Amino acid sequence: MAASMLRRIITPFVVSRIRQNQRLLTTSVLHVVEPSSSPSTEAVHMTDNCVRRIRELQNEGFSEGRLLRLAVETGGCSGFQYAFELDNKTDSDDRIFERDGVKLVVDKISYDFVKGATVDFVEELIRSSFVVGFASSVLVLKSPRLCLV
Repeated sequence: MAASMLRRIITPFVVSRIRQNQRLLTTSVLHVVEPSSSPSTEAVHMTDNCVRRIRELQNEGFSEGRLLRLAVETGGCSGFQYAFELDNKTDSDDRIFERDGVKLVVDKISYDFVKGATVDFVEELIRSSFVVGFASSVLVLKSPRLCLV
């Protein structure tokens, strides 16, 4: 009797909190990116903000001539997470995507997970990060990792 009464009281509260967390995660994590005029489903695209930020990093001196490397790693809430790093070398099986003189490198294994994606750079009050998006929505994949259980 007490357990069922407790369940009736707590269940709406838990459901409400889960919905509130979903709304918070959705509004703070998803960003809309304008699709390009004729996006290729095989290429990985870079937005103007992404190109601008890579150039800024290159002009700071410590990363001159470096490429932005995008990799997919296991882990995270959905089983995978994206990792970005500035790299100065490429491997023979890397795919290189270039826009306005800025290069994005994706390894062979990661490419299957990101082909057709768009890489953007987003600046917010609480963080600035590169993001990966598919179609018209972009998902921020930057620490802290948020999981909804």
